[in-house]
Amino acid sequence: MLLIFCLSLVFTTGRCTDIQSFVTKTVGVGEDVTLTCIRNSGSGGLLFWFRVVAGNLPEVLGATYTFDSGTFNETPRIIAKQEPGTFILHITQTKLSDTAFYYCEEIVELRTTLMNISFLAVKGPEADITAVIQDVPPEQVHPGDPMTLQCSVLSESKEKTCSEPQRVFWFRAGSDESHPSLIYVHGNNSGKCEKMSESRSSQKCVYSFSQDVTSSDAGTFYCAVATCGQILFGNGTKLEIEANISANCDSGSVNTIMLLLCAALALSLIVIALLVYTIKKNKYGCFNVAAAPQINATVTSGVQQRQPTEDSLVYSAVNFTRKNAGVRRAARVVEGESTYTDVRVLGYE
Repeated sequence: MLLIFCLSLVFTTGRCTDIQSFVTKTVGVGEDVTLTCIRNSGSGGLLFWFRVVAGNLPEVLGATYTFDSGTFNETPRIIAKQEPGTFILHITQTKLSDTAFYYCEEIVELRTTLMNISFLAVKGPEADITAVIQDVPPEQVHPGDPMTLQCSVLSESKEKTCSEPQRVFWFRAGSDESHPSLIYVHGNNSGKCEKMSESRSSQKCVYSFSQDVTSSDAGTFYCAVATCGQILFGNGTKLEIEANISANCDSGSVNTIMLLLCAALALSLIVIALLVYTIKKNKYGCFNVAAAPQINATVTSGVQQRQPTEDSLVYSAVNFTRKNAGVRRAARVVEGESTYTDVRVLGYE
């Protein structure tokens, strides 16, 4: 317990010094308690009363001077004041929430001293519950079926010291072992209570919880009873849903179908690519075959066009006779000249 107090100081104030021991005081709920801290009236300093709850910062409940002073601090249930040679902390009508560490701190000339470290344990009335029993659900449950869980709370009223009503909660922990989650809360006096035949002081209260089953309800259901500051859990009811097995099978079938569809799609893309390539290749070959006659016709036409060019040439020889003037030319030899001409058809070379 001292370790817990020291850790609380370390994580809240960052220090833990001069702690040798502490005193434990146990009181019942509703009782009064007084804690005392020695006060040196001859020094000039300050005194504080602190309360430390694990996980929280220290709480100041009262403060005063070390020398005599009339100052005091008062709240509805807590009073911190000076008395001769002491600085007391008085708590009236204690509650369970008053369970904590209490200590007095003296500060003189910047030196801090912890005094009268006390652990106050407030004990509440004991619950009269003797057992919490959960009924076993049907073996086969399917989605959509109605489900009713029952929680039986056995109590012994012969030595009942707590008059606080019972509050019943239902929790569910998933099949993946996750933390339980609250799913339902019963109102006060919502259970069916009856006296047990074996003993008139014994009582049995049955709390029922009903809902339609869904595929996500698989897990363990717990019944918890809160009363007199205590919480008691049942043994738990494990619910298995038949649909979970078929769902796993369906999931595997879906994965197989998806794999087959992807393979079919890939095969279709390959076939389409091959068809496109074949069509383009055949189209290119047909184009070459169709273009060959045209080229041959063009060459033949050119040859035929060149043939008339040579046939259309006409060669002719023209003779011109030149005579000298005078009568006496009859006995002379006639000299002749030849001239050649080229006639071409328009449009041909």
